[in-house]
Amino acid sequence: MQFFAQAIDLLDDPDLIRVYEEHHRAVWPKVVAALRAAGIQRMRIFRYGTRLFMYCEGPDGFDPARDYQQYAADPECRKWDELMRRFQRPVPGASAGAWWSPMEVVFDLESMSEGGAVSGVAGESTC
Repeated sequence: MQFFAQAIDLLDDPDLIRVYEEHHRAVWPKVVAALRAAGIQRMRIFRYGTRLFMYCEGPDGFDPARDYQQYAADPECRKWDELMRRFQRPVPGASAGAWWSPMEVVFDLESMSEGGAVSGVAGESTC
């Protein structure tokens, strides 16, 4: 299993945030199916204020940059992404052209031995 995390900000408008969350309580079935078909096994999005944090898991060998293209090629998924962009903005300091910004793993309990030393990498943090 590999994992990755990304961050993005929502526009600072309580009404827009409410609508964004409503959309995510009823994600279009085609979007859910396309994410799974691309290899994403688990996806969770958390919100703190206007900051969103997305955590995803995929199978060993999963490459978000490569495998996400299958999702992005679907016209309905592109419509969903365009709709979501109305509510979002890149985080400060994001790379030029980046929307969701990849995050680095700074601690992974699973990779720690009982003595506190790192015993191996449990996932990937790049996308």
